Amino acid sequence: MGGAMASRLLSAGYAVTIYARNPSKATSLLSQGARLASSLAELAALSDVVFTMLGHPSDVKHVVLDTLLPSIKPSTVIIDHTSSHPALARHICDSALEKQCYSIDAPVSGGDIGARDGKLAIFAGGNSDVVDWLRPLFDVLGKATYMGGPGKGQSCKIANHITVGGNLVGVSEGLVFAEKAGLDKGKFIEAVRGGAAGSMVMELFGERMIKRDFRQGGFAQYMVKDLGMGVDVEEGNEDNVVVLPGAALSKQLFSGMVANGDDKLGGQGVITVIERINGM
Repeated sequence: MGGAMASRLLSAGYAVTIYARNPSKATSLLSQGARLASSLAELAALSDVVFTMLGHPSDVKHVVLDTLLPSIKPSTVIIDHTSSHPALARHICDSALEKQCYSIDAPVSGGDIGARDGKLAIFAGGNSDVVDWLRPLFDVLGKATYMGGPGKGQSCKIANHITVGGNLVGVSEGLVFAEKAGLDKGKFIEAVRGGAAGSMVMELFGERMIKRDFRQGGFAQYMVKDLGMGVDVEEGNEDNVVVLPGAALSKQLFSGMVANGDDKLGGQGVITVIERINGM
């Protein structure tokens, strides 16, 4: 997704410097005019706005707190598009301010197609004036909604994945039931998509499930991570626990994908877990 987002910024005429641990993966962006930095520190020193799209909160801590922040110039803005923890986003924001810089947590939803087409939903948390200043960049990537102060973008993404995870499970179970009942699965999707069962998840992933297209827009392991941030009880935060039985079940089903070795497939692959339960 990060590559597709960088490509859109290049196409819009912005000067883009990138860092890639594996430079061979940057070939397409370099052909579009991107500049390749030799290190994260060099990228930070060259940039006015730094975008990050990483895997896990531990990656964010290492890359942003330990590497980028010590190297950035005053007034630089860091935009973290990673789905990460709200508490970490608040910590990064405070650390950036100490460097006379700004940090915006801005996780996204929309998968690989949304990134390619500039139709990502962007959940922005942090200083509202900085978010407004960034809107021309966000508009290239999709639609940004300001959610509130630091960490609120991440909280919105967790709530988003709670909703998406349950929806993916629902579409999977509907398709499995339809097949067991002898229905044509394509006709089932076509029949219900215009009613209350229809959803963006069905539009994006229903046909992919039927065609066994489990290419990732977002890894299943990241769904487990994001749902875990919503349902897991953290030490010292016991008084703020939200009881979410549906999200907890969704996390277990996506964890089943990971246990089956399908952690790098897209979340729509959760249908394989439902099928296994039913002996299919």
